[in-house]
Amino acid sequence: MKSSQQGFTLIELVVVIIILGILAVTAAPKFINLQGDARVSTLQGVKAAIQGGNTLVYSKAALAGEEKKGANSDRGSVAIDALKIVSTRFGYMEGKQAEIVKAVQLDTSEWTLTDESTPGVVKIQQVGAPDSCYILYTEAQAEGALPSFRSDVKADPADTEYLAMPRPSDC
Repeated sequence: MKSSQQGFTLIELVVVIIILGILAVTAAPKFINLQGDARVSTLQGVKAAIQGGNTLVYSKAALAGEEKKGANSDRGSVAIDALKIVSTRFGYMEGKQAEIVKAVQLDTSEWTLTDESTPGVVKIQQVGAPDSCYILYTEAQAEGALPSFRSDVKADPADTEYLAMPRPSDC
């Protein structure tokens, strides 16, 4: 009498489960770090929005003759619309949380903007992001100079230079 086998044997089933486990362990790190990549991309988007807002602010400041103001306490200002007046330094948004929110209209329920202890520097961080996942906006320091952005992350602890954006592993 001939018996026919239906289904898998226990050994075959165990081998398939082991192979699937190995594949999962190999692929998991790529999928786990997607959130860090997404946070860095979102920070890059906010940076671009602030740069775009600064372009508009500088254009209005230049038209109003305010682009040279900014030394010491001599600040300029421009009207974004009838209700919003933005303080400027050398024609660009002043490095204060309130000025960036007014000019760029960032949703403060999604973003935390904090005036740093260094005057003219604002920390920009997505709500819920790790402590090391943020960028710093520094207002223009001289006539003709642009505002700058950087993270507080160094490529190597011995470096003196900071990275422009945090790494996905920092986010």
